[in-house]
Amino acid sequence: ARLRGPHLTIDAALDPWFVRAHRAPLERAVVNILDNAVKFSPEGGVIRVRLERGALTVRDHGPGIPAEDLPHVFDRFWRSPSARSLPGSGLGLSIVARTVRDIGGTVTLAPARDGEPGTLATISIPGAPVRPPGEPE
Repeated sequence: ARLRGPHLTIDAALDPWFVRAHRAPLERAVVNILDNAVKFSPEGGVIRVRLERGALTVRDHGPGIPAEDLPHVFDRFWRSPSARSLPGSGLGLSIVARTVRDIGGTVTLAPARDGEPGTLATISIPGAPVRPPGEPE
């Protein structure tokens, strides 16, 4: 993010949240969501990241996603006509969706709700605040 210029604000609850997932694919999904926020944010823009009880929300101040594009954003190789001039293969969000759904979670992209331009990405993963019995430390 430092190279592109957006300012990243992170608000994370440090309470444990135990999930059943392979670490590497889940990390890749989170990186893909954050990478999109950086890619579409203007220089000097703000990206807000919040993590609490298995829910990660990423709010950018980019141009947002046109309503007619929202049904397609998780399709493999699909790229919005408005984003085709930017680098990317159209695989990132499909990987996010598959990874999150494979562990019983949900992922959504929606217009920002505060009346300003931008997108709100949310990944929610089921889990618990305590380690399940029999799980290794």
